[in-house]
Amino acid sequence: MQRLRMLIWKEFLELRQNPHLFGVVIIAPILQLTMLGYAATTDVKDVPVVVADGDRSSASRELIARFDASRNFTIIDTVTTVSEIGPYLEDGSAWLALSIPSGYGADVASGRTATLQVVADGTDSNSTSAALGYATALVGAYARELIPAAGEVTTGAIDARIRVWFNPQLESRFFMIPGVLALVLLLVTANLAAMAIVREKEVGTLEQLNVTPLQRWELIGGKLLPYGLIGMIDVLLVTAVAVFWFEVPLRGSFGLLLAVSLLYVVCTLALGLLVSTISETQQQAMMTATFFFLMPMIYLSGFMTPIENMPAVIQWVTYVIPLRYFLVIVRGIFLKGVGFEVLWPQIAALATWGLVVISLAVLRSRKRLD
Repeated sequence: MQRLRMLIWKEFLELRQNPHLFGVVIIAPILQLTMLGYAATTDVKDVPVVVADGDRSSASRELIARFDASRNFTIIDTVTTVSEIGPYLEDGSAWLALSIPSGYGADVASGRTATLQVVADGTDSNSTSAALGYATALVGAYARELIPAAGEVTTGAIDARIRVWFNPQLESRFFMIPGVLALVLLLVTANLAAMAIVREKEVGTLEQLNVTPLQRWELIGGKLLPYGLIGMIDVLLVTAVAVFWFEVPLRGSFGLLLAVSLLYVVCTLALGLLVSTISETQQQAMMTATFFFLMPMIYLSGFMTPIENMPAVIQWVTYVIPLRYFLVIVRGIFLKGVGFEVLWPQIAALATWGLVVISLAVLRSRKRLD
């Protein structure tokens, strides 16, 4: 037992002498629990709604006010015609569109059944189902309040007709599988890149590379380009399996998907390179990449839970996560068939993120060891 205690004490002393590993073991779980405890929620609230009010009556304004007063919905804009709701659903700024036709107020006042249309973005099937449930319940409750005022004894004062765009069957795999493409690229390329230079440093061959005529950019490019090629092969494989095996629709441009995937791979390789510059061993690089970068990115990117349901402070944190932007892009190309004219803000954000991280990684990397 004495020998066992001494060996255990020795391991703790070595752990204390490695501040990077100590941070991964002690600090990372606390940070993850704090952030993910608030972010990892399946609740659906503050659903963004765009309203097409073709009636512009007091009755339509009252219905809109009911939606706006509910904690489950947030009215982001009010337009006049149904044709104007398309861009809001395509770029994801609205999950639901409420269409109030002309004559709605007259139908309510006369006691006739008034017809509404609720259009939903079916990309995220689980959140859409919950949001449609909330909308149907709200309209139903409001209709029951109108019955006595209209002098009717029958139910159904308001007929809410549901229409789902992009994923009419609300298939959950259509939402998840394009996200898996983004996740695979992040895990594979970032981890491989993180350990690439560290492995050379750990086995002592980096010193030999430092005395060669290689420039810094040649050394970095030579180490990372093979993993970039692997990442693009993964794009082709995952896309083929998604389309031909799981029958996920690819409604957008395949060329745009490849181009943006290449940009995303550059970002993940830059992240791996940055991790390699702050790590001394492959174990340390893998743990740093996993606990400080990959796991928070997965949970805070919108891959599992909608960002709109997270606390406001954490929503701001998600803006520095590249996976957030690529998920919007890849799901938009697969399910919505949108192009560069809709996705350019996410593409620009991804390019900016990659440029910043590449600059930080290159500044930290040194061709010669201290």
